[in-house]
Amino acid sequence: MIITSKNNPLIKETAALKDKKARKQLGLFLVEGVKMTREALKSGLSVERVFVAESYEGAADFPTEKTVRVSDDVFRFLSDEKTPQGVLCRVEIPKRALRPPQASCLFLDGVSDPANVGAIIRTANAAGYGEIYLTPNCADPYSPKSVRSSMSGVFFTRLYTAERTEILTALANTPLLVADMQGENVFTYSPPEKFALAIGNEANGISEETFSAAQSVVKIPMQETQESLNAAVSAGILMYLLKKNNFQK
Repeated sequence: MIITSKNNPLIKETAALKDKKARKQLGLFLVEGVKMTREALKSGLSVERVFVAESYEGAADFPTEKTVRVSDDVFRFLSDEKTPQGVLCRVEIPKRALRPPQASCLFLDGVSDPANVGAIIRTANAAGYGEIYLTPNCADPYSPKSVRSSMSGVFFTRLYTAERTEILTALANTPLLVADMQGENVFTYSPPEKFALAIGNEANGISEETFSAAQSVVKIPMQETQESLNAAVSAGILMYLLKKNNFQK
């Protein structure tokens, strides 16, 4: 059977997952694209439903019991992409109790652009930062734009959203690093074996509360004609430099 109506309850509910309110109410988020849907199915997360467009020819590649066929028009209604690939899925948002980090981690202190949040998650997964703490004023890491920018990193990192004071309490026994142009050159800085790297808001930087709790301050040196870098770019540089010894082995 192929669903052809946008008013179908399942279709309306799924389309609503583009909004944060519905994601929070239903405990689900959308993953779009052939590659990312396949990776979601392999990730260990609970994929609740897979939607395949009528014109997509690879439907047999996905679990029959979870697959829903829809018309191309309905799929475009569900999709957040300009040029849909014809496959998307609904995935359960993992429920995780806040806990101290098991290894070096990231603390996103108000990063507000969903593309930046997704890109940071992507780099964190690549560089081996398996736990990421986010304040409530961060962009939702499960928004379609953030999920797309994470390039599957959202499947393989543990995300915790909590109030800043709660996060700082969880990080109390982990050295906290922040970036500031008055800090030590990160190229010569020797980080502890385990640490938490804080990345601040794009416009306002690290909050005063987080800055006060930091044990170390580092800077990325740059030309005098440039005063700052994009948050995701800065985070990527710092993540790799702070773990450079791991990549030299």
